[in-house]
Amino acid sequence: MRRILLSTLKILVSAALLYFSLRKVDLAELVARIDVSSLGWIGMAIAVTFLQIFVGVLRWREISAECGAPLPTRQAMRFNVIGTFFNQTLPSSIGGDAVRLWLVARNGAGWRAATYSIFVDRAIGLIALAVVIVASLPWSYRLITDPHGRSALLLVDFAALAGGLGFLLLGRLKWPWLKHWWGTHHIHACSVIANRVLFGRSHGPKVAVLSLLVHVLAVVIAWCVVQSIAAPVLFGQIFQLVPPVMLITMLPISIAGWGVREATMGLAFGYAGLMANEGVNISLLYGAVSFIVGAIGGLVWIFSAEKAAQGVTPIEVPK
Repeated sequence: MRRILLSTLKILVSAALLYFSLRKVDLAELVARIDVSSLGWIGMAIAVTFLQIFVGVLRWREISAECGAPLPTRQAMRFNVIGTFFNQTLPSSIGGDAVRLWLVARNGAGWRAATYSIFVDRAIGLIALAVVIVASLPWSYRLITDPHGRSALLLVDFAALAGGLGFLLLGRLKWPWLKHWWGTHHIHACSVIANRVLFGRSHGPKVAVLSLLVHVLAVVIAWCVVQSIAAPVLFGQIFQLVPPVMLITMLPISIAGWGVREATMGLAFGYAGLMANEGVNISLLYGAVSFIVGAIGGLVWIFSAEKAAQGVTPIEVPK
């Protein structure tokens, strides 16, 4: 009952935010702006999305190896593509993580190693996103002149950065109780792994570059969408506005980020002195690209060996 209520609440949040966002959009006008050249740009956005997934796979492989859950590249790519499907269908923007966890655990790594690999991967991605936003703050402040917009940007970014740095700091602390108390044991172990991955010579530089590249590619996807409808928005403006929106969209309060992304994008465009309806248009098409990629992930899931063997083989937890 609790899960049903939470899912229902997220559906209502998505519906309400979409309703308020779409009031600013003329859908007929948006459809009229899509032509043959638009489809080429949408196709490019889909291709870049798959490239983004692959870059994420390369990072995840580095992290999962440190967690005791090594994955072949092909298998990790398949798991990530399947995850995009469940990101679109489960009541959260991170629902695919739970499915990836299940797939890795079922592959023989066990629940602990699988959970650690997903959690550390998500945490490092969040830290990288916060760093990208902080690095672009001098330009963002020139773009966003509204004091409320500036305050919201600083609050969201530094909250994420503080959380990420606090997570890394936890792994540096030598207090014995952190390793043994049930409330901190696992998160401390994940923090230790994250520190080893980020600051180790073998993984650190590669993981850092891959993490930043994932978020740069998200901007490129949005730019392809901008080009598809010839929106009057510059690449630099998209680079400054999309990362904060993606950060807020990660909050698990809606279905696949729908509603939250549109409302936040419209608000961000308004704060930047751009047309709010164009922000919503871009967000809708960005979501459509994600939906198409997710549908392809659904096909991969339907024909996967894991789907065929679902529920047959018990998950072993290595000692």
